[in-house]
Amino acid sequence: MVSKMMLCDCSRDQFRFEEMPKSPESLATRDFSASGFSSRTGDGDSRFDEGSIEEAESSLREALSLNYEEARALLGRLEYQRGNIEAALQVFEGIDINTIGAKMRQSIVERAQKLGSRRGRSNTGTGMAMSMQAVTLLLEAILLKAKSLQELGLAKDAAQQCKFVLETVESALPHGMPDAFGEDCKLQETVSKAVELLPELWKQAGLFHEAIASYRRALINPWRLDFEQSARIQKEFAIFLLYGGIEAGPPSLGSQVEGAFIPRNNIEEAILLLFILLKNFALKKISWDPTIIDHLTFALSMSGQFETLAEKIEEVIPGIYNRSDRWYTLALCYTAAGQDDIALNLVRKTLGLSEKPDHSSAALLAAKLCGQSSKYAHEGVHFAHSVLETCEFKFDHMKGVASHLLGVALGRKARSADSDSERTKMQHEALIALEEAAVSENKDPEVMFSLGLENAEQRNLNIALDCAKKYLAMMAGGSLKGWKLLALVLSAQHHFSDAEIIIDAALDETGKWQQGELLRLKAKLQIAQGQSMHAIETYKLLLALVQAQRKPVRAGNSKLKDGDDRVLELEAWQDLAYLYINLGKWHDGDLCLEKAKAIKPHSSISWHAKGCNNVSQVCEHSNIEGATKYQPCALYLYSTFVRQIHEPVSSKYTTN
Repeated sequence: MVSKMMLCDCSRDQFRFEEMPKSPESLATRDFSASGFSSRTGDGDSRFDEGSIEEAESSLREALSLNYEEARALLGRLEYQRGNIEAALQVFEGIDINTIGAKMRQSIVERAQKLGSRRGRSNTGTGMAMSMQAVTLLLEAILLKAKSLQELGLAKDAAQQCKFVLETVESALPHGMPDAFGEDCKLQETVSKAVELLPELWKQAGLFHEAIASYRRALINPWRLDFEQSARIQKEFAIFLLYGGIEAGPPSLGSQVEGAFIPRNNIEEAILLLFILLKNFALKKISWDPTIIDHLTFALSMSGQFETLAEKIEEVIPGIYNRSDRWYTLALCYTAAGQDDIALNLVRKTLGLSEKPDHSSAALLAAKLCGQSSKYAHEGVHFAHSVLETCEFKFDHMKGVASHLLGVALGRKARSADSDSERTKMQHEALIALEEAAVSENKDPEVMFSLGLENAEQRNLNIALDCAKKYLAMMAGGSLKGWKLLALVLSAQHHFSDAEIIIDAALDETGKWQQGELLRLKAKLQIAQGQSMHAIETYKLLLALVQAQRKPVRAGNSKLKDGDDRVLELEAWQDLAYLYINLGKWHDGDLCLEKAKAIKPHSSISWHAKGCNNVSQVCEHSNIEGATKYQPCALYLYSTFVRQIHEPVSSKYTTN
């Protein structure tokens, strides 16, 4: 009964005869298209016993002139298309791939040689071991067997079957499939499906290094994949490298081209793949996939390459993003890269009257950027107010964020106020805004830090001390600026020894390359306690750290930017010069000032220190000529210096 059903199904299909194979063992001469079976569901029992399978296979061989393996392949494919996975797998198990593997390889090689000799009209007269239709049918059956094993949860066995398909074709065609090789069969389609399936099977089996090798093999070997399929493989490989949790390691030496860029880790390899995808999209070889930019944003952000990310977003062809969204995204990139002026200009364009003046996220970013500078603090107040005016709910999250940024901008603006009354008013408004933000955003540590900083500015030291402690508790002690704020508040209360203990604790919790500002603050605390020699040793440690930071950056080291370490070095030399002057070591003070002048020749602090050094020598040796030598320049620059030395120390810290 089963055999009659199978024969009936097969007779309904039209098979196209091409050429009779000359090998008596391979009688498959038709293109066994299964398009007529894909929608059939099967009325009988989905599980065949071995007797039923042999009966159906025997009937197919007699009616369609198929050998044993070909009949099994066709019968298994029919069962797979009906959805009878276990029955299909039972049929496929009867195909001995070890026996037919060599014949398939030989047939593929002979077919390639035949195509190569057609141009010369030569004919060797030898027949192929198997026809290409039979080879395609058997390889497709092995691939369907792999898919059946996958659906039954046997991913490792499925991967071995899929690997056999690729190794068979690769060993026969090491340089790739020639043109027009598979025009009359589905060999290219079968191979393409196997290439894409194999890495997924290895991942499902938990063999991640085999999956990585399969991905690289799929992208390097000449499989003649189309651009869309290559793009899918590249994207999946990049996703696996970024989020798989497995360190892939560099590609093998055999696959490396001389002079080519060799990625050193997962992130670099993923970035390279995503760059290729963006390039192919720009060349209109593949369709647009917005997740490519999402994954690239993550990869470049993890490696700190925000400017590169901005460049790639700018390279995306117009029409993918509208102008305002593109500008806002670019502003975020440049903000992360530390180029606040460029970011502020971009966000201003986003909020233009002809773009999106009601873009709340852009307005918040603008308020944050403006609040970091006294020059633009008034704009920050305006942007924060504009967001507050659009908030509909009393304790909306956006309202809390806007109140926080408003308080920061008002505090910054108050420092450059023209009158004491105006300064007092803005400081009062800043505290009110920050307290409102602390109520609605009580889990945001940055709000607590800003509130503590503003209270420290206004000399509400007890409140500032409580805020600093709460901030450190919320950050689990992992914030450099939190330790600095706590130490500064304690020093303002003249608890210098306690402040130094806090700095020592912060040094233990902080990485080596972030200890520069802490060491400088520790030296100042030691000077305040009269421990001048200890302060000199601390400054020496600080300068040694700065010198070490100038060495080539190794992977994994988080060093300061070039501008930051130069400023820190300048301040350290100037502090050390003042310390030597107070100790009466004028020659050492001069040496320190020479180092400072080499960094910044026209620094008012350096010239003032030079004048102080000569004045000290006058008092000691009555050297009137030396005292007046630097007096004109020192007096000219002194007005700038006076404002700096009277500015509160805590005002040098922002909410970044």
